[in-house]
Amino acid sequence: MELADLLGAQAGDDGQPKKESPLKSLKVDLDFYSESIKETAVEIMAEGFSAYPIFVAHQHEVSLGELILDKNELGTEWSVHASSLEEFIERGIVKEERKAHFIKKYKKPEDFMCVFVIVPEGANFVYYPYQK
Repeated sequence: MELADLLGAQAGDDGQPKKESPLKSLKVDLDFYSESIKETAVEIMAEGFSAYPIFVAHQHEVSLGELILDKNELGTEWSVHASSLEEFIERGIVKEERKAHFIKKYKKPEDFMCVFVIVPEGANFVYYPYQK
């Protein structure tokens, strides 16, 4: 899933004015964080921790992965934790029987960050390109 898909999913067609999606601020923050996230992904892979780094973006407290970018310290809207496919399987977020499917869909980590976006309505994976 792409970030644009989630942004589009926020549009209400119930006649009410659309509220500003919190995902718009996520795009801004991911662009700002891009270099740091890419460096972390490369480090995770180079150190042999995982071939599949996953970054958890959230606006509340989560206990998944390790905090790498704190919105309170950085004056941004979103915090980001670094995690991995292995932790997601261990925690039951990705089922063991879905591992091969996840790997097949996983985009090239040198070009895209894999972000697990957590919002009050739920959570989903998105792939977001690094800034050039």
